[in-house]
Amino acid sequence: MTRTEFIVVTALILLAAFALGWFAHWLVHRFTRVRDADMGEVDRLAAALHDAEERRDQAIAYVQSRESELAGQLAQAEAELRAAMDGLRAARQEAHALQDRLEQTGRRD
Repeated sequence: MTRTEFIVVTALILLAAFALGWFAHWLVHRFTRVRDADMGEVDRLAAALHDAEERRDQAIAYVQSRESELAGQLAQAEAELRAAMDGLRAARQEAHALQDRLEQTGRRD
């Protein structure tokens, strides 16, 4: 094989490699190209996702406000219960003291 034949064979191999690479690039681009209808669908999905995130944030805010409201009501109910229990305890003590005094006056007679 002479030098000229070697250069021609090398040039043909490089030309074939270039053509094969160009064809592969065209084929990949052809199958991965995004169509306008697909972009519309992507835009619609993005808008739906954005709306869903906003609704989720609103729901979280509502749950947090409702939870704090209920916690306040629970604290108030517990305070009222403690006050009622203290009042009941004082009334029982007073009733017991009155009962003891009544028993003592009944024994004297």
